[in-house]
Amino acid sequence: MDIETQRSRPTRSGSRFLHQGEWAAMYAKDHESKRKRKMAEISQALTASPVDVAALRRMAISEGGLLTDEIRCKVWPKLLNIQTDDLLDKPGAALRENNKDYQQVLLDVRRSLRRFPPGMPDEQREGLQEELIDIILQVLLGNPQLHYYQGYHDIVVTFLLVVGEKLATALVEKLSTHHLRDFMDPTMDNTKHILNYLMPIIERVNPEVHDFMQRAEVGTIFALSWLITWFGHVLSDFRHVVRLYDFFLACHPLMPIYFAAVIVLYRETEVLECECDMASVHHLLSQIPQDLPYETLISRAGDLFVQFPPSELAREAAQQQSQRTAVSTFKDFELVSAQQRPDMVLRRRFKEQLAKEVESKAVMARPRSSRFVKLAVMGLTVALGAAALAVVNTALQWAPKIDLQLFP
Repeated sequence: MDIETQRSRPTRSGSRFLHQGEWAAMYAKDHESKRKRKMAEISQALTASPVDVAALRRMAISEGGLLTDEIRCKVWPKLLNIQTDDLLDKPGAALRENNKDYQQVLLDVRRSLRRFPPGMPDEQREGLQEELIDIILQVLLGNPQLHYYQGYHDIVVTFLLVVGEKLATALVEKLSTHHLRDFMDPTMDNTKHILNYLMPIIERVNPEVHDFMQRAEVGTIFALSWLITWFGHVLSDFRHVVRLYDFFLACHPLMPIYFAAVIVLYRETEVLECECDMASVHHLLSQIPQDLPYETLISRAGDLFVQFPPSELAREAAQQQSQRTAVSTFKDFELVSAQQRPDMVLRRRFKEQLAKEVESKAVMARPRSSRFVKLAVMGLTVALGAAALAVVNTALQWAPKIDLQLFP
């Protein structure tokens, strides 16, 4: 039923038609009713003994996410299995002395002005920037196996703005030793491995888009800043950022790469109408539209995760290592890499390693998949019941209860 039919639909009595304003009022009332019901369900899950973490994950994944920052302060720690009654005290001035990461962190934080709410007084923003520096340095000092990367601060600032310094420090530390662990290695190997899941996902859903991107030799470098900042660097609306964080915190660590895939697939028409060359396609894909249908894309990412779990894609992702058409010429790779800001250190490592790969072996052309029929996944959009349940179950199996690396 189209919207005009809905607007003129008679009431039960049939005595009159509902006008547009009345439909809007009914929709607003229904929306508020669902919101209140969801808040009650979250409260019930939080007060259960033990806390119903599975229910909290479903709430974080389902439409609207966790609704408010006040709720996120209570739920995010539960999703990461953090006890909030024994948080670390604020670090002293000695934290910054002789710290090898301090200067780079300072430079990145000073450049992060747009990540703070517009109109925030300078004094308040500067105070938060100092707290941001301390959180990052404290996590790195307590975990010497972790290596700072540019873009890390984009993730940390999100937690700071939502939950405050002390709780943000605990959340970021757990996140850094679990979901983000592979980005914080001394080399790019595990980050490249995660990026290698992108093209197999796209191929299974839309072979035409996959083949076009292969011919353009665009690779996956356009998605690097999306992945390592959890989209915090590329989305301008903070509401969209925290909605995605609800989703990612409740899911498997690879969910951001599935979300990256659905963004590409959503832009199918734009991609296929683009000039089929590396620079053009990279430029198009690296610019994320700010008006994306986020709830629809979140639901679709959940669908894809259920249909094509990481275990099914692992072999193809591993094969990508020796089939990287994006670096068939190092000059082109260097050109597109220079267009992205937040991850220069990672890209520098990436280029050095890929240059060695290009010198040591010829880039192999990937054989065409037998999947010629475009799957209807993007049109299915499971009503997040079954999809969310499967994603939640996977997340619970993985959940950070022990010190674990995703790709040992």
